[in-house]
Amino acid sequence: MLRFSHGTMKDLFGQAILDFQTQNAPEALYTETSISDEEALDVAYLFRSYDLMPTLEQKALQLAFGKILDVGCGAGSHALWLQDSRALEVTAIDQSKNAVRACQLRGLKNVLTIDLLDFESREPFDTILLLMNGTGIFQTLDKMPLYLRKLKSLLHPKGQILIDSSDLIYMFEPEDSEDSEGGIWIPGDRYYGELTFTISYKGATENPFPWLYLDFSTLKDMALANGFECELVCEGEHYDYLACLTLG
Repeated sequence: MLRFSHGTMKDLFGQAILDFQTQNAPEALYTETSISDEEALDVAYLFRSYDLMPTLEQKALQLAFGKILDVGCGAGSHALWLQDSRALEVTAIDQSKNAVRACQLRGLKNVLTIDLLDFESREPFDTILLLMNGTGIFQTLDKMPLYLRKLKSLLHPKGQILIDSSDLIYMFEPEDSEDSEGGIWIPGDRYYGELTFTISYKGATENPFPWLYLDFSTLKDMALANGFECELVCEGEHYDYLACLTLG
């Protein structure tokens, strides 16, 4: 789920979620990145039931156990399913006040408006979920150690972090043509999964913010360098995957 790190954000993502929940004339969200054109996102997608979730998300929810932390819960669909269908103890957090309000209206019992880096817990969590491109919260590669240390501090010694992402290498592959010389062009000044994201809603536009997509090999390398084991759980249909991090 999209997450924001700057206090100057207008919370348009959360406003769209709350508008949908309260039937306040919701409209489509529009997203654009530094390597892709503007696309419309139907906010109803964020409210999908378990049966309509992608296989990777279903797998993560099946594997979740014990005391759970859902980071960047958005509209709360993952946390609600774990709470209501599996009767698990779930704490959900998001930086968006509007999204958190929508989650409360949907019946999520324990949801807080807070940044992950500011979040503290008296007891560790058995499962930490970061779904819908959960690596995005890291923003850039060089910030990953900070976030991984924080996640480690919240995780039970025998717990797990379930996180998904996509390898964007396909975005840089040349189109098939007679003039194509093969090979792949990627940026030389940064990791190719470091993007800038922009969101628009009801005529307003957020300030651009950093967002990170990771290939599995890079995620594994970073995890190992920061005291985690990293296992590939399953792969999706288009360069996406679910991974499990445990303490080494």
